[in-house]
Amino acid sequence: MPSLRAQLFNWYMVAKVKSEPIHLLPPEVLREGADEMAPKKPPRGVTLEAVDGVVKGEWHRAVEAAPGRTVLYLHGGGYVFGSAISHRAATFSLAREAQAEVFSLDYRLAPEHPFPAAVDDALAAYRWLLDSGRNTKGLVIGGDSAGGGLALALLLSIREKGLPMPKGVFLYSPWTDLTVSGASVLANEKSDAMFKAEYISGGVRRYVPQGDLKSPLVSPLFANHAELPPTLIFASTSEVLLDDSVRLHEKLKDAGVEAELILKDGLIHVWPIFAGRFPEAMDDVRRTAQFIRERT
Repeated sequence: MPSLRAQLFNWYMVAKVKSEPIHLLPPEVLREGADEMAPKKPPRGVTLEAVDGVVKGEWHRAVEAAPGRTVLYLHGGGYVFGSAISHRAATFSLAREAQAEVFSLDYRLAPEHPFPAAVDDALAAYRWLLDSGRNTKGLVIGGDSAGGGLALALLLSIREKGLPMPKGVFLYSPWTDLTVSGASVLANEKSDAMFKAEYISGGVRRYVPQGDLKSPLVSPLFANHAELPPTLIFASTSEVLLDDSVRLHEKLKDAGVEAELILKDGLIHVWPIFAGRFPEAMDDVRRTAQFIRERT
């Protein structure tokens, strides 16, 4: 059973998020709301550096970072909202716990910048890291929700371009199927503390206004997963996107990819990004940090 603090946070999110038709809200409202919840300053032992050049985002560096250990983080938010700011609680904690340098990317958002803008920006950030001297032996990619799907799309692009692969990828409740065909979308609608089914299906065309929703770079669930790096996936048995993770794990294993799926009962979608709010979030940030350290 989830901790009392996790249950209280679930109830808060039901009132704050699930009660609003987020698929219909203006993007600027969603973006402001997401950033409002973020820490304003990094914790002790972590530094912050904004980047506004060829790529945009923030470096969150552990003061005692292991040389070369780098995480490229891709935030969630349905490809419509979220930012390097909104996800600081997670990326600050990942930097500290993994003793790493985390680059949290601000990719272009829909509907102003629909697919494939986010994929193009993620690939540009990866090339930028390589061009700056980062060795893939120390590089891991991570993402949550839409950012998890984007992380997979980035890996597919890396493979297609013949670039060196990172040493691993971690995914928090990844959104991998924009056809919204998973049975859990309806089966878990009542138990999910954040989303209703219509929020997911209604948000798809903000990112992909037209075109094939089964395209691998849109819905990485339907891709050929051969030769992808070791993958760590977290998902809640209570969330509507559960099957996006379960089916992905099955397909990765079938493709011969080293993959682990960690399922938790009763927790909110992408719970590790809420590090500091309840103990389970920090526990699984530490589990992610262990994965990063082991791979690099």
